[in-house]
Amino acid sequence: MNPIGKAWYSLPRWSRVVLLLVLSFVVWEVLTKVLAIKPFLLPAPTKIFAVFLENPKYLLTHSWHTFYETIFGFVVAVIVGVLLAIGIVSSRFLEETLYVLLVTLNSIPKVAVAPLFVVWMGTGIEPKIAIAAMIAVFVIVIDMVLGLKSVDPEMIDLARSMKASKLQTLARIRFPNALPHLFAGMKVGITLALIGAIVGEFVASDKGLGYIILVAQGQFETPTMFAAVVILAIMGTALFFIVDVFERIALPWHVSRRREGDAEAEAARLAAAGARA
Repeated sequence: MNPIGKAWYSLPRWSRVVLLLVLSFVVWEVLTKVLAIKPFLLPAPTKIFAVFLENPKYLLTHSWHTFYETIFGFVVAVIVGVLLAIGIVSSRFLEETLYVLLVTLNSIPKVAVAPLFVVWMGTGIEPKIAIAAMIAVFVIVIDMVLGLKSVDPEMIDLARSMKASKLQTLARIRFPNALPHLFAGMKVGITLALIGAIVGEFVASDKGLGYIILVAQGQFETPTMFAAVVILAIMGTALFFIVDVFERIALPWHVSRRREGDAEAEAARLAAAGARA
């Protein structure tokens, strides 16, 4: 590995992410200046940040509204997804009926059914949470079912030979084995929940970043639209890595974490060797 690579991977992961984001904004700023792109087509990052600085309370208030819609929808998706996955794995009837029904529902564009949630639940926060959960739940069910089914058959046979009940087998063998798959689904699901919250705000809302985007679109305020989009990008990235942190805490024993630890230890060793040299 070259010295630049050694220095790069010796940095903490979060700092590498921040540096990449900063570099992206710098390249964006330079390109808008060099290519003389008109602000109403693609505003420079400085203009977008200026919009945020003009009224940060306004944007942060609407960002918070979208944030807790996303979190509530994600929590509902995880709870429902885990319960559905357990039911599908435990019952052949549910696997042949409910599983197919979930696949069918997932194939329906959520934008098409979002107005129905507004009719059923009104224009408050409830339809946004429901849409966020509906979009995120499918990937959680799929990954959780895969995890629950991927147990070594010999482990199941051993549990049966020791007269373990189905509940004990689920709690002590299947569920721990499925945790890596669950967290993989959760990392995708948290970003899908954010998308669902925005879809709900597009349909009917007077709060949230989706509402800001719609209002700015009607007034042709492209920098404001981009400011909301940038906040959404930062929020989605932060939520993804928050789930990743919980995964690191909950699954320190998983092989992927051991490999990351070995890689970080090797990077630290190379950095120390370079410093001594």
